[in-house]
Amino acid sequence: MEITTERQLSFGEQLVGLNFNPSADDKVAQAKALFAKAADLLEEEYRAKNLAANPMHTMMYENAIGEVLNAQMNTVKILTLKY
Repeated sequence: MEITTERQLSFGEQLVGLNFNPSADDKVAQAKALFAKAADLLEEEYRAKNLAANPMHTMMYENAIGEVLNAQMNTVKILTLKY
């Protein structure tokens, strides 16, 4: 019996749904990995600099994360467009 342990996904990987790729499309996987990295960079900066202490920084961070997610979803839509 083989025991496998999966690593916990990073914040960005969870955000973009890195493991959700029903078509197993390599371009989708690449795009999701790129956007996950962008989200992880934002998250690391936000935590490292304690930007949560400033409401304006929090607003900008949350907006940036939302924009990363929006861009990722629209990119995947274009890559998988069938119509």
